[in-house]
Amino acid sequence: MTAVGSTNGGTEVINTRRTETSDIAEITRLTNEATEEVFGRINVTYLLEKANLAVTVCNEKNEVVAHAALVDYPSWNDAIDQADWESWLYKNYDNSTKCTPLNSLFLQLLVAKEEFAVDCTNEIMRAVFNAVPDLHFIFLRAPADVKLAPALQGTFSPMATFPDSAEGDKFSLYVCHRYQHSPQLFIRKARVRDHDDLITIFMRQDDTLTETYGNYFLAELIEAQDEENHAVVGEDNGTAVGFMSVSTEVNLKLLQDCFDLGPFHGLCKPHPDDILSPIPTPEPSVTRVISRQESQRLQSALSQQSRPASSQDSDLKDIVVSEQASQKELQNASNGPTRSRSVSGVSEKGSWNRAASAEQQAADVIQGEDLQPPGTPARAAEKKKDVFRPVYKGELSAFCIQLFCIDEEHETRSLDFLNHVFNLFPDKDFCIITVPQLVPEFLLLQRFVRVVPFTTCTLPHELYVFHRSGLLSTLNVRLAKSTDFPAIEALVKALDLHESMLNSVTVYYEARRDPDGTPIQVFVAEIVDQIVGLSIIRNEEDIEYIRSHYNIEDFIYFNHHQREEHGHLYHFALNPIFKHYTKHFLKEILRLSHKSCLYYSIYPTDEEVQNPYAHSLTSALHYMVPVRPRRQIVYPLEKLGINAPSKRVSKDQISYALYHINRKLTLEPKVTINARIVVVGASDVGISFLETLVFCPHMRFNNITLVSTNGLPDTRLSGLKDGYGFLANSHCFNDKDYTLMSLRSWVNVVVGKMTAIDRTAKYVSLSKTEKVPYDHLVLCTGLQYQVPYPSGADISELVTNREIEDCSNKRYTGKVPSNLFTLHGRQDCQRALNWLQDYFVHNEGNAIVYGNSLDIYTTAETLLSLGITGSRIHLVQPPLASGITCFNNYAVEQAVAEALSEAGVTTYSSCILANWNDGDDPDPIKSASFTTDTKPFKLECADGAEGAAAWILSPLFDTEWKQGPFADGRPSFGLLDDAQQGVFYAGGGHSSMMADAGRISHMQQ
Repeated sequence: MTAVGSTNGGTEVINTRRTETSDIAEITRLTNEATEEVFGRINVTYLLEKANLAVTVCNEKNEVVAHAALVDYPSWNDAIDQADWESWLYKNYDNSTKCTPLNSLFLQLLVAKEEFAVDCTNEIMRAVFNAVPDLHFIFLRAPADVKLAPALQGTFSPMATFPDSAEGDKFSLYVCHRYQHSPQLFIRKARVRDHDDLITIFMRQDDTLTETYGNYFLAELIEAQDEENHAVVGEDNGTAVGFMSVSTEVNLKLLQDCFDLGPFHGLCKPHPDDILSPIPTPEPSVTRVISRQESQRLQSALSQQSRPASSQDSDLKDIVVSEQASQKELQNASNGPTRSRSVSGVSEKGSWNRAASAEQQAADVIQGEDLQPPGTPARAAEKKKDVFRPVYKGELSAFCIQLFCIDEEHETRSLDFLNHVFNLFPDKDFCIITVPQLVPEFLLLQRFVRVVPFTTCTLPHELYVFHRSGLLSTLNVRLAKSTDFPAIEALVKALDLHESMLNSVTVYYEARRDPDGTPIQVFVAEIVDQIVGLSIIRNEEDIEYIRSHYNIEDFIYFNHHQREEHGHLYHFALNPIFKHYTKHFLKEILRLSHKSCLYYSIYPTDEEVQNPYAHSLTSALHYMVPVRPRRQIVYPLEKLGINAPSKRVSKDQISYALYHINRKLTLEPKVTINARIVVVGASDVGISFLETLVFCPHMRFNNITLVSTNGLPDTRLSGLKDGYGFLANSHCFNDKDYTLMSLRSWVNVVVGKMTAIDRTAKYVSLSKTEKVPYDHLVLCTGLQYQVPYPSGADISELVTNREIEDCSNKRYTGKVPSNLFTLHGRQDCQRALNWLQDYFVHNEGNAIVYGNSLDIYTTAETLLSLGITGSRIHLVQPPLASGITCFNNYAVEQAVAEALSEAGVTTYSSCILANWNDGDDPDPIKSASFTTDTKPFKLECADGAEGAAAWILSPLFDTEWKQGPFADGRPSFGLLDDAQQGVFYAGGGHSSMMADAGRISHMQQ
C-alpha cells in the first residue's frame, strides 16, 4: 500500500496489482480522446488478452485509479513485423543496440485519473520493473504530432533518430529506464559498521540466529572474512539493505550422495580420470523399484518407439556454453528481482539426521512412477538394483551461500549480489544454496535450478544451483537455420527422443510442413553464438476439439484468438544452467511465430496406444498451466443426423492431459511449495485431493507423495476391460479421468502399506525399516476390506450368534490362506482373476463371497460371467450393523434376490464365520463353517478341487493403530494436539469428527 498525492492537494492510499477481468469496465471509462491520440483506438478486452503484462492501480475501495498494459512488440505496428522489431529499432534510433527482446517491453496503454496521473504512472513503472527482473527499457511509440500528457512526459524521454531515418516524421519513440525507478544495488564488501543496519533486517524476518548465536553473530561473521569466506552487502543511498555470506567450504561428498548432480558435472572441474558412464553389461530386467530419474529414462524410451509420452526431463546432461565469455560480458550481465530470508549453507560441519526420504519431485520435470522401498512387505522379493553414479576426480568448482537476507523493499534486486560474489571466486563456476523444505521459494531461488534428489536422500533440504554463465543476458531466440543442424545435434544427443527431434528439424528444413501439411517451426536459443535451447512447434489443428473437451476458456477469451494463433508444443530442450530463461524462451516463441497460445499434451503410456508424433517430456511443463477437462455430453449421433455436432468435436480420439501457456501467463510467476505432502491411500478422496493440488494453476508443488498398496489406479489391466470387474464402480473416476489428470507427471508414488505414524519425527512407516517423512500428512485410505476374525465356535454344539463372542472388531493375525482374497483395487482383482482362471474355473469347488456391501453382488456377477455355475457360488452375509441394506430399497432387493435365485446362486444371511477347515491349518481353505441366528452350517469344497475361492469383504479401516488420534479404528481430528493442527489431516469414509478435543494422546511406536 502506498499513499499518492493528487493535483488538488488530496491523498489516496493505493495498491498495485495485476489486472483482472473485472477491471475492464472501469479501465474503459478512464480512456478519453487524449488516450486515443497517443495509443490509438484500443479494445481493452482484446488488449488484455494479448498483453504480456497488465497492471492496475486501485484504491482502498478497490476502484481502478490507473492501468497500464505492456506487450513485447511496438504499438502502431502497421509497418512493423512483431517478429522483427529489433531491426526496425536498430535501423532508425541511435543508442538502441543494448535493447533486446529480453530487456524491453512496449507500453500499449496507460490510463489514469487525471488528479493522480503523475504519481500513479511512477508507481506503475516501479511495479513493472520490479515484476520483470530482466527488464531495463519500457518504450512508448506515439504519433510525432501528438504531445504527451504531463505524467508521460515526466516518465519517458524521447529517443533520437538517425539523420537518414524517415521514422521520425511519422512517429516518436520514448523510453523509460530502470535506473529511474528501480536502480540496481551497489554491492561491496561488508564492514562491521554495517551491523546496525543489517541486524534490524534480520530481526524483522527471523530471530532464530540471534537466539542461537547471540546479538553480535553478524559482526563476528563479518570480522571472520578470509580468502575462503566472504561477506558482502547491498547498499542503497549509503544504507546497507541486504547481506550475503559465501564460502568455499562445501561438503561435496554429502551433496553427491544425496542429489543428482550429473547435469552439473558433480560440481567439479572436468578431469581425465572422471568415470561418467558404467562399464557396459548385459541389460538387467527392469524391477518394480525405479527412481524418478530411472522412470524418466524408461518413459522416454517407450515414447521413442512412437509411443505417447507424459513428461520428460529434456534438460541437457552436458553444459555446452563456452567458458570463454569475457569478464566484461559477465560484469554487464543483467541481474533481476528476488526476495529472501536467512538460510544456512552446506558445510563440512553441517549434518542432518533424518529418516530416508521417498523419491522427491524433480527440479525441471516431474515424471511420477511407482516407487517401491526395498524391504516393503508387498514387494519384499523385488530389491532395488545398484544404480550407477558417476565418479568425479576434479577439484571442487562451487561455493555456497551460507547466509542471505535482504530488506523487503529491495527484494527484487537480490540478483545484484551474484555478479559480485562470482568475481570473488574466479575459479568457481557454480553457486549453491540449500534451504529447508518448509521455507517458501524466495525470489533469489527463481534464478537457480532445483536439483533432483536421489531416492536415498536424507537431507530435509532442497539444493539449488546457479552457473556462472547464467549471468549472461544475451539470450537470443530465432528460427533455426540449416547451418544450425550440427549444433542442434550436439545439443540434444543426450536426450532419449533426440532422433524424433532431429527428424522434425529435418522436415522443417526440407518443407516447413509435415507430410500431412501441418506447418512446423523450429526455434533455437543461443548465447555467445552457441545454441543452448531448441523448441519445435506445429499449428494446433484440433482447436475445436480442445475447446469442447477442455476448460481452455478459464485462461483465454477464445473469440479474441484467431485459429492460426494456436500452436502445439512438441519438443522443448534448454540447457539447465539457463532454466531461468524458460519463460522468456516461450514468450519469444509466441512472438516470433505470431502465436498467442501454446498447448502441450501428455498422453497415456499404454502399450496399445500409439501416437504419430511422440512428444519429448518437456522441462517447460512447470511454467505451463494444467487445463481441466470438461464433462462431455454423450450424443446419439445416429438419431441426430444432420443436427449432430461437428466431427471435429464429437470424434473419438486418444485422451490426453492438456497444458497451456499464453501471452498473459509468460510474465506471471507461480508460487513454488517444497513442503513434503504425503497422501496415504489412493481412494476417491485421495485422488480428488491430488487432483486439486495438481490443477492449481498458480501453484507448483514439488514434493507430493502418494503411499498406496497398489500405486496409482491409472493403469488398465488386461483382464479387466470394464472398470474394476469384481468391485462396484464409484463413478468418481475412471480410466479416462486418470489420463486427463496425468497425476504421474506430478506425484511420486510409493508402493507399500502404511503400518504406523511417528508424529514426533514426522514420518510414516511402511515396514520396520522403511519410512516416508512428511511435513503435511493426509490420510485418505478409505474403508478397506480385511480378513474376518473366526469366532472359533464349535458348530457341532449347534451354537447360535447370540451365544458366541462378538469378534467383529478383532483383527485376524494368523496365517492368511492362499485362496482367500481381499479386494481393494484392480491389482487385487487381477490377481484374483488370474487365480480363478488357473485353478478354479475349470475345476470343482465352491466360491464363498462374504460380506454385506454392494461389492458382493458385483463379485457374484463377475464369477457368473467367467462361466462359473451359480450352484458353486455362495453369498454369505454377516449380520447388518444398522439394519439398512446396501440397496436400502425393498423393490431392488427383491429383484436382485430373484436374479440370484434364477442364476442358481445360494445366499445366506446373518452369518458369522466360525472356523476354516474345522480349526485346522487354514491354508488352503477346504471348508468354512458359520453360525447363524438359528442353525449353523458348513460349506465344503469338492475333493478334487484345489480349494474354494473366498472373497472376504468385511469393511474395516485396515491399518494397525495402537494408540493415538483414532477412535474405533478411524482417525479423529478432535484428538490431535495443537502442534499437529495444520500438519495432520484425514478425509473420506474412514475418518470421523470427534467432539472431545480436550484429550491429547500420542502415537506409540
